[in-house]
Amino acid sequence: MPTEVKVPTLGESVTEATIGELLKKVGDTVKVDEPIASLETDKVAVEAPSPVAGTITEFRVAVGDTVEVGAIIAVVSEGGAAAAPAAAEAPAAAPAPAPAPAQAKAESGDAQTLSPAVRRAVLEHGVDPSTIKGTGKDGRLTKEDVVAAAEAKKSDTAAPAAAPAATPVATGERREERVKMTRMRQTIAKRLKSAQDTAALLTTFNDVDMSAVMEARDKYKDLFAKKHDVRLGFMGFFAKAACLALKDVPAVNAYIEGDEIVYHDYVDISVAVSAPNGLVVPVVRDCQAKGFAQIEKDIADFGKRAKDGSLTMEDMKGGTFTISNGGVFGSLMSTPIINPPQSAVLGLHRIEDRPVVRNGEIVIRPMMYIALSYDHRLIDGREAVTALKIIKEAIEDPTRILIDL
Repeated sequence: MPTEVKVPTLGESVTEATIGELLKKVGDTVKVDEPIASLETDKVAVEAPSPVAGTITEFRVAVGDTVEVGAIIAVVSEGGAAAAPAAAEAPAAAPAPAPAPAQAKAESGDAQTLSPAVRRAVLEHGVDPSTIKGTGKDGRLTKEDVVAAAEAKKSDTAAPAAAPAATPVATGERREERVKMTRMRQTIAKRLKSAQDTAALLTTFNDVDMSAVMEARDKYKDLFAKKHDVRLGFMGFFAKAACLALKDVPAVNAYIEGDEIVYHDYVDISVAVSAPNGLVVPVVRDCQAKGFAQIEKDIADFGKRAKDGSLTMEDMKGGTFTISNGGVFGSLMSTPIINPPQSAVLGLHRIEDRPVVRNGEIVIRPMMYIALSYDHRLIDGREAVTALKIIKEAIEDPTRILIDL
């Protein structure tokens, strides 16, 4: 009995998506709720599961197609998956000859659906994807798998160095590859440009002595991890410090809607997280009421789910303020762009030892530049500088966080 696989509900106000990847092909067997296609929406990638077990008999979409909620993606014939074992009970005929190496390669590697990043890595490193075991979801290849295979290949070829290496011949070939922007990347581009076109963006900077926070982490990280089963990071400190600043300077936690200013008595912090398809900003809600452990758990969970593509639209919804940590990638200083309709974003950067003056003496301290980009239509310079100064003081003296000072 044929069953249609349709585009699932994608979330509030989201009516369409783009087919990002077909995870199966016609003739494949599937289990109940096994994903058969990856859908890219404006904010997240979601998967379309099969409602029944059976065999895929038809795909009605192709990669890159735009589909609406309820559109038919594929047709699954029920019972196909269960029928496969019965075929094995048939009398065995003469053993078929083993497929030729080229045929085996075509049946394995060529059947894989590779993401643009993986395709680029394959071309760059010159490796055969059919020989690599994928560690991604459902055994799919990741860019890291390709790089690891290339490094292993170099090690293998470098070992028997008896014969002189052949001199490479320059071909003069220059390659280009055109890859269609994903729906998420297109949306990111539009939103960032819209923020620049609409808001009166300005950035104020400060620097923070991270000594006190680093000492606290070193002293309590083992006990914290043992009690709460999560690592004590820097984001918890900055989230709680931001709560102090947003409480004292409410305009930084507000946004403009029409000719009105919307203020919030809660702090929902959007945390910029790197995902395979681009930057996403899931929301840690009610940070003002949460402790360090719960904030760190929420952020760790978002980071894990961003990598495996399981974030939902609900995870992205809302947010009154954003924290973006470019320091994990080595950034020394930047001017982050606000996440509309929010009016401010805090940018964190790398920590490095720098000479500073303390009590008339030059000493070395672990310093970090911090930046607050804000919408000058709503937030005055005095308010922005004050908010950033409160964050700086709370990080340099974490006791302020505990006593709400």
